[in-house]
Amino acid sequence: MTTPTETGYAPVNGLELYYEIHGTGKPLILLHGGIAAFELFETSLPAFAGTRQVIPVHLQGHGRTKNIDRPLRFELMADDIAALMAHLGIEKADVMGYSLGGGVAMQLAIRHPDAVDRLVVLSEAMKRSGYYPEVIAAFDQMEAMAPQIGANVAQSPLAELHPDVDWVQLFTKMGDLLKRDYDWSEEFAAISSPTMLVFADADAQTPEYIMEAWRLLGGGQRDAGLDGSLRPQARLAIVPGTTHYNLVATPVAAELVAPFLDAELPQSGNAN
Repeated sequence: MTTPTETGYAPVNGLELYYEIHGTGKPLILLHGGIAAFELFETSLPAFAGTRQVIPVHLQGHGRTKNIDRPLRFELMADDIAALMAHLGIEKADVMGYSLGGGVAMQLAIRHPDAVDRLVVLSEAMKRSGYYPEVIAAFDQMEAMAPQIGANVAQSPLAELHPDVDWVQLFTKMGDLLKRDYDWSEEFAAISSPTMLVFADADAQTPEYIMEAWRLLGGGQRDAGLDGSLRPQARLAIVPGTTHYNLVATPVAAELVAPFLDAELPQSGNAN
């Protein structure tokens, strides 16, 4: 990780939302996955902080952001990020989210479209049925297993890093979130922000889902033409030799995303 130039707690929606700022330039907000916090981005953050103002946050109940008497919901956490941006005086930012954070990033683009310039979603589905059956089964069991799982994590290095987290409560709320069915296909297809999807080649989402999501963004419709002028704005990356659980630990993901954030994208009839 690089050394932050600023750290703080933003009072948003009843939360004291922890954030850091690394580097200077165009803002890029990083949204971490469930349970672990933004330390997941320790490999990729330096790749962006050299040319950007990178803002990683701790979502509700994660890391240094204490939980409140409110369920975990993608929509509510997206509103938290919009409120954080207002607190920091940021009108528009690029947003990159992984797993749980990817769902928050999608909802931010859906609920607050004017706040998101470019959107990067890593290893997350816009509908619950996009996951393999065994992953959905694990989601369904998480709430009931929270006391056991939380007790185990409380003895782990992650707990040493974030000693104030109530792990049983966090797993209980995560289980309550993940057991709920959802399908944002219609809203996802209407996202106006240029979007990049990144998956592992052995991810938690099915290949059929990945292609469905890609097509909703205008991909996979036709040959792009000899000069590439007929390709959509959206981009798709599959990172070889990775899984859902180590995708952001490899520098390859950041190496693939950085050119998308910096590129002059083609204009087309499809927003994506």
